[in-house]
Amino acid sequence: MFVDREVISIKSGDGGDGMTSFMRFKGIATGGPDGGDGGDGGSIYFVGDKSKSSLIDFQYTHKYSAENGGKGDTNNCHGRNGADKYIAVPPGTVIKDRDSNRIIADVYYDGQVVKVLEGGRGGKGNVRFATSKRHTPHFSQKGEKTPVRYVVLELKVIADVGLVGFPNVGKSTMLSKISGAKPKIANYHFTTISPNLGVVKHYDDTFIVADIPGLIEGAAEGAGLGHDFLRHIERTRMLVHVVDISGVEGRDPIDDFIKINAELAGYSDLLAELPQIVMANKCDMYGAEENLKAFKKKFGRKYKIFPCSAISAEGLGAVLDEVSEVLKTLPEPAPIEHDLFTYERPNSNNFEIERDEDGAFVVFGPLVDMLIRNVVLDDYDSLAYMQKTLRDKGVIKELRKLGAKDGDVVVIGDVEFDFID
Repeated sequence: MFVDREVISIKSGDGGDGMTSFMRFKGIATGGPDGGDGGDGGSIYFVGDKSKSSLIDFQYTHKYSAENGGKGDTNNCHGRNGADKYIAVPPGTVIKDRDSNRIIADVYYDGQVVKVLEGGRGGKGNVRFATSKRHTPHFSQKGEKTPVRYVVLELKVIADVGLVGFPNVGKSTMLSKISGAKPKIANYHFTTISPNLGVVKHYDDTFIVADIPGLIEGAAEGAGLGHDFLRHIERTRMLVHVVDISGVEGRDPIDDFIKINAELAGYSDLLAELPQIVMANKCDMYGAEENLKAFKKKFGRKYKIFPCSAISAEGLGAVLDEVSEVLKTLPEPAPIEHDLFTYERPNSNNFEIERDEDGAFVVFGPLVDMLIRNVVLDDYDSLAYMQKTLRDKGVIKELRKLGAKDGDVVVIGDVEFDFID
């Protein structure tokens, strides 16, 4: 089964909690703090693997997680860092953020490694909170929790040449004649239900040809199989448009050619601009000669047209000659150019303040998330640390600007306290 699009969830590892601990010596019950930091969580990486040709593995496993960091320990021992998670995908896989549809990475090469999610930071042990005034902090920091992210994996076949055309026009037969590929061939529509790749050796030139499943009218809007596989033509450097010039199935070759090009343009301006030559197939059948004359009269000035018979291989040499020459004039294939999109860590200095329906001032945002990780409510030193942080980060100043007065309720996470100016 060929699978070229899947949605999966990924989660980097949570950071390990810092340790609250104090040194113990003989005769001294409680010495100075010695709680170690928690370990960092593992990160999520994607790796190009040429042994894979489809995304079928992701049909059965949709959740991928890296290992959490270990907790800090006594004697200032650092927690173990979580193991990273490496996810293998076939080269040509584009990774997108599901919610924004923006491209995170294009895993184009075999062995390419791309970090997509950073692991959570480990929490600080209580030794990190000791100061000249706070000698014995009875609190430490919890590890950073990481959110689940959803990404779309799209495989776009990497090929130099794309064979396009209506179903049953002879694309698969042509591919079997010019390469070692052995696609399924039969005399009915949609024999090909996934892209087939073939490596073509033509004199000193070598190139990859992709047989794209037959398109139909409306493919760019999702009709038939075409919409699912139009994405694979985006990687190609040029197109060979295969036309059944005999009209043996009752279709008009000219009309077919116009409709397929309209579908390419409807899907992407890039596809419409790709260099294109025409393979007029089934020239050995009744009615082909007259149709070929009309076709050349209509399109001969804009496109190079090559009469062929894929069954007998007649005329295929001329097609390959032209393909080789055109490819030499085109830029080398490369990954998709895209704006950099990364899952950024929230800025722990940022906060917002709103008033709820009861008139309380509610403080929220990354700063509050950080404080929740640090504060132990029943510890005086911890609460003092929170109050100092609120002053230093400008929260108290902003509360005054919003009209907070003595006795007003301020809510930070699950903590409520009276504002005192």
